[in-house]
Amino acid sequence: MSLLETEVTIENVITASPQKARALDNRVRAKILDMLADEEMAVGEIREELVRRGEDKAETTVRHHVNVLKEAGMVELARLEERGGGMQKYYRSNTRVFSYELPETADEELSEAFETTRNSLNDLVQNLIEAHGEEIRAVAEEMKPCEHCRTQHYEEYTIRELLNRVLTDLGEGGALDDVLH
Repeated sequence: MSLLETEVTIENVITASPQKARALDNRVRAKILDMLADEEMAVGEIREELVRRGEDKAETTVRHHVNVLKEAGMVELARLEERGGGMQKYYRSNTRVFSYELPETADEELSEAFETTRNSLNDLVQNLIEAHGEEIRAVAEEMKPCEHCRTQHYEEYTIRELLNRVLTDLGEGGALDDVLH
């Protein structure tokens, strides 16, 4: 006899490669990504800012974290500068991480916006598949299995990634700022 039975529905989907997920599984690296999204910095500058943010780490540790993020494709070398007979490397993030929680009232307050968005996105996805379904399927067929998943959702992932990249492009290009402000 079951003591509790409830229907659990999926409410969130997180898309990240296993390498990116491992890189993000560290609060120091999350802080580094946040800092490097706003400006390019050298390892010493990153260390100083981390200290200001309550993370007193050795420069070698900071360098290790930057390298993990670089290997995950989330940070890039932005600039080399000759300094003191050597080369100073400056890094910049190509990834923005949003780590927030919506208020408890969000579902109720955004219910109409949810329906509007759901209907518009449903139409958009249908149009996208009609116009570009072959390309989406071709990309999905080239994907490698997720090591954590038994059921693969390659086409869904491709569409989510496409939508995410477009939203990122709009946000970073200033289009969302123009609408929101």
